[in-house]
Amino acid sequence: MIGGLQNITKIPELKKRILFTFFMLAVYRLGCHIPTPGINGAALSAFFGAKQGTLFGLFDMFSGGALRRMSVMALGIMPYISAAIILELLAVVVPYLEKLNKEGEQGRKKIVQYTRYGTVILCVVQGFGIALGLERMSSPGGVAVVPVGGWGFRLLTMLTLTAGTVFLMWLGEQITERGIGNGISLIIFAGIVARFPTAVANTFRLMSTGELTPFFMIIILALMITVVGVIVFVETGQRRIPVQYAKRVVGRKMYGGQSTHLPLKVNTAGVIPPIFASSIIMFPATIANFLNVRQIPWLQTIVNFLAPGHIVYILIYVIFIFFFCYFYTAVHFNPVDVADNMKRYGGFIPGIRPGKNTAEYIDRVLTRITFFGAIYVSAICVLPQILIYKLNVPFYFGGTALLIVVGVAIDTMNQIEAHMLTRHYEGFLKKGFGRAK
Repeated sequence: MIGGLQNITKIPELKKRILFTFFMLAVYRLGCHIPTPGINGAALSAFFGAKQGTLFGLFDMFSGGALRRMSVMALGIMPYISAAIILELLAVVVPYLEKLNKEGEQGRKKIVQYTRYGTVILCVVQGFGIALGLERMSSPGGVAVVPVGGWGFRLLTMLTLTAGTVFLMWLGEQITERGIGNGISLIIFAGIVARFPTAVANTFRLMSTGELTPFFMIIILALMITVVGVIVFVETGQRRIPVQYAKRVVGRKMYGGQSTHLPLKVNTAGVIPPIFASSIIMFPATIANFLNVRQIPWLQTIVNFLAPGHIVYILIYVIFIFFFCYFYTAVHFNPVDVADNMKRYGGFIPGIRPGKNTAEYIDRVLTRITFFGAIYVSAICVLPQILIYKLNVPFYFGGTALLIVVGVAIDTMNQIEAHMLTRHYEGFLKKGFGRAK
């Protein structure tokens, strides 16, 4: 891999793509520090400091800290991701969208266009809700977050936040087309990694003050390396089902006759289950922050049970992760369509009859590996709860953020290797033509 990274600078086109990607990410990080007009930044920072462990903290993580500062990119790229997920789920029940999914490149462009429209609608709705919420917020000291409210502030906030997300969506598309690919994922990656230097500095500060012993830090470092290795191993793991294609004659040519495999990822659902699970389970705590639940004992008890680190919170979190792992896998991967496509092109699984039996076999295998994938996702996402609330580790490690960072890093390396492989093939072809001349 090191030798491959050294060859990046030798390929002008790949070098240009990587530099363009870094430039776009730098523009994104710059935009995260441009504040939205009409907001008291100090009061807002104090407010967020008292709202850890709620939906605000989750969204702030995905926005790269932009929500805490209420910058023009405070909504981040989450509205685009939400619109894409909604359209993907609607494709199961809406025949028109399902037809577009099967039309190839033209259908994909149409779905992307609908995703953009949905993103703007979500941004307008969320921007209006945020504007109303900001007007009611105040710091723990009683300082209002919005000194001067009203419809002027609401409309300006809606327009600013919507424009910021649309610009961010455009940045992601530019990285995908002119950079090294995975533009949306790289933007989320950059937002999460941007906190890494601060975390490292805080760790050294705690070690200098004696709050962290060197021996304990070595154990945590070994655990970090182990967890990252497990994530890389599982995320690249596949269950390969052997597929045989029969020979068939079309005109004067013979096709088929080769052996291949159907790859099924262990974690087919990716990071969607923990994101959905976190959003749902943090919702009551978020509502409780706006209500005075201390006067109602049974509501206060429920809020305490759903606090991060509590055993009830962890159990419900794991149950939601399992549910969304199976649900999103069932939506994203249809064994019946795969079996029909295999049968159409003369493919079959050795020992399994084509058609219905093949679909049932694929579904059975997928159900089993999804179970182990759900266990893996649950273990990674529960790890921060154990480290912070049980072992008193004073910094955040693991969970959804780590899954995203490692997954995006793997995909990016695959994209770079694909560019290098294409370049090498072109080099071989040019050498061959040179010799022929």
